[in-house]
Amino acid sequence: MRKTYKGSCHCEKVRFEVTADIDHVRVCDCSVCRKRGALNFRVEEADFRLETPLAELSVYRWGSLTARDYFCPACGILPFRRPSAPTSAELSQGAAPFSGWAVNVRCLDEFDVSALPQHPVFGSRL
Repeated sequence: MRKTYKGSCHCEKVRFEVTADIDHVRVCDCSVCRKRGALNFRVEEADFRLETPLAELSVYRWGSLTARDYFCPACGILPFRRPSAPTSAELSQGAAPFSGWAVNVRCLDEFDVSALPQHPVFGSRL
């Protein structure tokens, strides 16, 4: 069932809202995701509302430079990101480009992640 969730970083300088039916989380094994421990869920552009101006966040880009990891410059928490573009190999295997957001569900207010299935993402293989 679709529901609207409020989210933030730890210090609440970065605030956002997302409307989604969150039925799983994505757990990536790349070096960055593994170290940060984020549990991500992808939402379409229209289902994400940023309450803090994007210009007030810090951004980190690595690898293919197509992903953008946004984090709070004060507390360092990464509440959401723009996922990387599919590689040519992934596109040839039928992967579709995605223009939405990956929300770290650990940053959603009053959200219990313990019962959600975890879907592995093998970012370390790209």
